[in-house]
Amino acid sequence: MADLLWDDVKCFLDPDLMGSLSDVRVPDASVHNWQDVLDLVVERGWKCQYSEGETVLPLPCAEAALSRPADAECPNLRVWLTADVLAIFRFSSDEEIDFEVDLRELQGQERLDVLCGFLREIGRRLGKPVLMDPEGVCGHPVLGFDVEADRVVLLAEPLVR
Repeated sequence: MADLLWDDVKCFLDPDLMGSLSDVRVPDASVHNWQDVLDLVVERGWKCQYSEGETVLPLPCAEAALSRPADAECPNLRVWLTADVLAIFRFSSDEEIDFEVDLRELQGQERLDVLCGFLREIGRRLGKPVLMDPEGVCGHPVLGFDVEADRVVLLAEPLVR
């Protein structure tokens, strides 16, 4: 059974309303949590690409990715959940796991299920909420993994019915 139904959440996945790149975050994280996410990516066999600036490198441990000179570019990790659904993690802080998803890639129930499955796997692994905010609007999640409910839930009232 689907965590969320497309008709109930499509307004939150509309790039024209929410911006094309939604921000997803796990607050109150640690280096250990980052490592858990990296381990999950490897265990699940998701295609991924780690880079620092334009340089593609082998996937490091979380501590190495997070410890860089202040003037260095923020490393990122591209994770393909499917051939055409991408999550881009940014190693900007060890206190929050931060990644983006492109709403243009998340249209329809099948793609929504892919996103929900990904958020659920991260949330279960970490035992923490995974929150999705509209682009550039941190602190106002519209949906996310709820640890108590053990599923992805709606966290805001739909904008359009």
